Amino acid sequence: MTACPTGIAHTYMAAEKLVQAAGALGVDMKVETQGSIGAENILSDNDVREADGIIVAADKDVDLSRFIGKRVLKVGVAEGIRHPEQLIERVGGAPIHGVEGADSAPAATGASGAGVGSGAGGGSGVGGSGGRERSVAYKALMNGVSYMIPFVVVGGLLIAVSLALGGHATPEGYAIPEGSFWESVFKIGEIGFQLMVPILSGYIAYAIADRPALVPGMIGGWIANTGALYDSEAGAGFIGAIVTGFLAGYLVSWIKKVEVPRFAQPIMPIIVIPIVATSALGLFFIYVIGKPIAWVFEHLTSWLSGMTGTSAVLLGAILGLMIAFDMGGPVNKTAFLFGAGLIASGNQTVMGMCAAAIPVMPLGQGLATLIRRRLYSEQERETGMAALFMGFFGISEGAIPFAAARPAQVIPANMLGGAVAGALAGLAGVKDAVPHGGPIVAVLGAVGGVPVFFLAILAGTLVTALTTNALIGVKERGTGRTSIVPVPAQAGAPVDAGVAVHARGVEEAALVERATLAEPAPAGARKGEVPDGGAPGGATRGGDAVPVAGEGSEGQGAGAGAGARTEALAEAGPGAEPGPESEVLSGHLTARTVKVRLEATSKDAAIREMAAMLATTGKVTDVEGLVRAAFAREQQGTTGLGEEIAVPHAKTDAVTAPVVGFARAPEGVEWGSPDGTKARLIFMITVPEAAAGDEHLRILSLLSRKLTNAEFRGRLLAAPDEASVLRVLAEIA
Repeated sequence: MTACPTGIAHTYMAAEKLVQAAGALGVDMKVETQGSIGAENILSDNDVREADGIIVAADKDVDLSRFIGKRVLKVGVAEGIRHPEQLIERVGGAPIHGVEGADSAPAATGASGAGVGSGAGGGSGVGGSGGRERSVAYKALMNGVSYMIPFVVVGGLLIAVSLALGGHATPEGYAIPEGSFWESVFKIGEIGFQLMVPILSGYIAYAIADRPALVPGMIGGWIANTGALYDSEAGAGFIGAIVTGFLAGYLVSWIKKVEVPRFAQPIMPIIVIPIVATSALGLFFIYVIGKPIAWVFEHLTSWLSGMTGTSAVLLGAILGLMIAFDMGGPVNKTAFLFGAGLIASGNQTVMGMCAAAIPVMPLGQGLATLIRRRLYSEQERETGMAALFMGFFGISEGAIPFAAARPAQVIPANMLGGAVAGALAGLAGVKDAVPHGGPIVAVLGAVGGVPVFFLAILAGTLVTALTTNALIGVKERGTGRTSIVPVPAQAGAPVDAGVAVHARGVEEAALVERATLAEPAPAGARKGEVPDGGAPGGATRGGDAVPVAGEGSEGQGAGAGAGARTEALAEAGPGAEPGPESEVLSGHLTARTVKVRLEATSKDAAIREMAAMLATTGKVTDVEGLVRAAFAREQQGTTGLGEEIAVPHAKTDAVTAPVVGFARAPEGVEWGSPDGTKARLIFMITVPEAAAGDEHLRILSLLSRKLTNAEFRGRLLAAPDEASVLRVLAEIA
């Protein structure tokens, strides 16, 4: 099985390489590929039953439950491209998946970063290829955050809209009339907020230990967020959810190692493990973790009460720090309830300090995504826009996805911005007559000292945004990366604990995974049929893979027909006006989008040059937008495939239709390819966000397979002009 979270190239190249290696070694192999166009050449129950071993060459999480009892070798997809023969030789000694302690140890990664791991079902660690691996804990946290984001956005926006259209300021707070339509909308939004914490916890646990950990993780998260269960006026919030998620995941992983009689094995994952883990985790949180949380809440309140006579600037800074720390957790709630409680006694300045700090976190994180967009994934930028909207209405939870994804950078930045806002509000004696915060309370007339109130919010927001981006930049320079994408695309399958995953695939942002190329999944090496390079249903034996239908043989069949279609262009010469006969790859690549000599000498310059070339088709409405999208993809991981190939790609509304470009760089461009080679054959692939159908993905999957053929690459390099290049590429049409 081969799979990759971004695009199609690695997936299908790995599949093709494995098939070729199996043929050379006289081994029968069937390869299932999993990617954006879905699973192809799916391994049937009979395939799995008859297989001597399963090779999983994947940079994303795949469901391994169907391989229980089989030898499973798990590596990064780059290993499938670079060392397919070694994988086939090693699979016979791989651990048996799902048996006793075979899945417990974390994956050990080699110097180059790929590895064979274990976890919810895996093996023991073996070094491999690739880059620096992300830890299982990081992957699990990102999995939880990615599932939590929709709940934050939907819940926050529904609450904001209901407050804006149906709410009004009252002495008790910003309220919506009972029984009104907008109260119903508000309650629906509240449900989203109530669910986001257990969702975060549940999917962290699920990523570590698979389905048996989902229930204890979610219930543990609900308990963490329900302070009444452990005598606290405030729950532990998202920080508590992160704690319960990891506790649930590793607790379930430990329980799964316990040896039980064979008759009890079927009920372990659906009855025994969830019940035992949920009970143990729930009671542990209520009686062990919950008590300190309640103690913190109580003593912080007493401590703040003793500070009311001190410096207003100092008190405002402290309240701002507390408001920004955990956004709904016990520290935040302590500060908020302290300020709200003093309103009744006539002291509205303390609530004014809190009100200025409350919107700073979502506004600051939203602004940060606008200031340095290249540091953030598309999903994060979208979340940032929602956070800006929530911040205006004083909904601090809009910043939680950012804090959960990058706690070391975001939480300190939030706290610094909150302290600035609170201190400025305290210095100016800003008053708030209602227990609510954000610009909305000033708009509705509940704030005294409106100009300074807005100035405090603006200052805090700027400090938060600039500090966040600065800390991210420091981290990136320290790790040698150009950027990070912390909120990945939502994983449909768990992150197997201990599986070493290639760094390019860990930050599998939703944008690029859906945006372009599909990637394969585990390959089952068995005594049976050999497929045609990973395409569904195909089979072959020996060293030469049979071409996929529509892919064409070398110089004949489909290739010859395609060559005839470009004959007229060849006669007319490179400068001929493109027409139907000069279009290949289903018309996505034409004579306009071929350049036999790229002028650029760096990756960024090459992307810009190719984007300008694609713009000549009339299908690019925003060249800079296309360039930014391509850069964002590169920040997630290099699109250099090795063997002198690079496939930069993007999914963006800067194009109106799928368009593909090809250029040659005779001297090569440094692209960070896993094998260290410079890119000489560069394909740029762009599709619009709303691209309909999967035809272009299928065409591109054929392209990636074809590029594994050294003779094909040689003819591309040797083609003297655009017409010759088109004739070679037409073999894939």
